[in-house]
Amino acid sequence: MAFLQANIYSNVLEMEVSVNVILPQKTEKKIGTTTKGNLTDVPVMYLLHGMGGNHSVWERRTSIERYVADLGLAVIMPSTDLGWYTDTSYDMNYWTFISEELPLICHELFPQLTTKREKTFAVGLSMGGYGALKLGLAKPENFAAVASLSGAVNLADRIEDLLAVKGRNFWEGIFGPLEQVQGSINDPMFLLNQLVNSGESAPNIFLCCGEEDLLLYGNKKMEAALTANKIEHTFETGPGNHDWVFWDEWIQRVLEWLPLEN
Repeated sequence: MAFLQANIYSNVLEMEVSVNVILPQKTEKKIGTTTKGNLTDVPVMYLLHGMGGNHSVWERRTSIERYVADLGLAVIMPSTDLGWYTDTSYDMNYWTFISEELPLICHELFPQLTTKREKTFAVGLSMGGYGALKLGLAKPENFAAVASLSGAVNLADRIEDLLAVKGRNFWEGIFGPLEQVQGSINDPMFLLNQLVNSGESAPNIFLCCGEEDLLLYGNKKMEAALTANKIEHTFETGPGNHDWVFWDEWIQRVLEWLPLEN
């Protein structure tokens, strides 16, 4: 298993972006674990951070490298600042970067990564859970499965929750007028309805949230919408709050759920 720290240039964002990458590598260690790796067509998971995090936070706060050691899975962990995986109203196009440019850069730099939908996944926590679900609903042709851990997946219906975290100027810098979020590309419920109406195949979706988490209400509403629209999904809750104790435990459950060929 190789752990790489890369600085890439984004033409979309017009700046340097940091990305941490875990790549499968065949190793035989006398002490520790033996890991396996493929040289071609490697499954890939884009692992997205939340507010306050960056490209390094999953590696520092969980044992993600150890968890994927025997899965033959590449993990891409980009830094997206506080952009909410959105083409912001202040003209920083984080959505275009994460959904279009980053995969192209990764395939250029790491040609062993798969280009197949059935072996490509997106996972994230909190803000990143919103981003992962957004990728799955808006770009279903690219992802076989997406997972949201404690995601802000119903934010358009819970504007008061946003304003409890940051002021209106912050949010409108990202999304524009908050009254216009509902029914836009930044509204996962709208993206779900759009996907259903398109007739395209949806990715499999995993939602989880702690039972003491304030975002549980929004996750339950999203789960109800997925059920009503007959979208294949898994929804699970358990003891926990909006913290790394919960996310370190549940990323392991997500990895078990992903449709990987071992």
